[in-house]
Amino acid sequence: MAALILPAGLLVVALMVAPMLLLARISLNQFSPTEMMVEAMSAENYLRAVQDPYYRSVLLTTMAVALGCTLLCLVLGFPTAYWLARMQSRWKSLATILILFPLLVGNVVRSAGWIALLGNDGAINAALQGLHLTDAPLPLLYNAFAVVVGIVAVVLPYMILTLSAVIEGIPRQAEEAAANLGARPLTAFRRVVLPLAIPGVAAGSVLVFILCMNAYATPVLLGGPQFKMMAPAVYDQFVRGNNWPFGASLAFILLFVTMVLTLVGSALIGRRYRR
Repeated sequence: MAALILPAGLLVVALMVAPMLLLARISLNQFSPTEMMVEAMSAENYLRAVQDPYYRSVLLTTMAVALGCTLLCLVLGFPTAYWLARMQSRWKSLATILILFPLLVGNVVRSAGWIALLGNDGAINAALQGLHLTDAPLPLLYNAFAVVVGIVAVVLPYMILTLSAVIEGIPRQAEEAAANLGARPLTAFRRVVLPLAIPGVAAGSVLVFILCMNAYATPVLLGGPQFKMMAPAVYDQFVRGNNWPFGASLAFILLFVTMVLTLVGSALIGRRYRR
């Protein structure tokens, strides 16, 4: 058994653990404008990231966007997942393909489509002005609204498919029994379906939250230069500023915060499920 696991274990170490250890070591170095990086063992970069109001604001913005997108995906995804799980017609495969279709398009191409829709000269503003509903273009692009819309469009299929897989395992007889006992549809959903679907809610929320926290292309293209999230901030330090130590420290702060929030959220949902 160990011989079978060894190749996969070595691959994980080579492709994940070793780069992470290297990045951790780089984060403790010091930045030098002339040498780019000076060997050191200092927490200076982490202290700077924590004490700088700008990066604290970027981290809070990232957390707010990720949490908002996760909740929005849950609200939009649960009814869709329930509908998909209970569908018994021959169109179920087609519906699944349509849900998966956004994943077949790259983030850059997808963002370009949103720019064409949300821009000042985009389709939505053109339609609103053509119908005389607005006198001037609405600011739909290069702000938090555009970023949330773009990220939700990317991660919503993951939430739907995760929830659908769990809901399919909930027997219809449970809902029918609740109805026979006089429960209204909403009550049956709240007291029967939702508690049994909590594992799917937890799994889908964790997956979506992690993807949102680490989003890069969508915030850059739809948020514009004034809207910053952590992943673009890490990129800026590595590529534009050549400050690898500080960029590495930002990456580890993002990783740490994501892990802590994910574990806390999973624990809270798990406690609710055990009740």
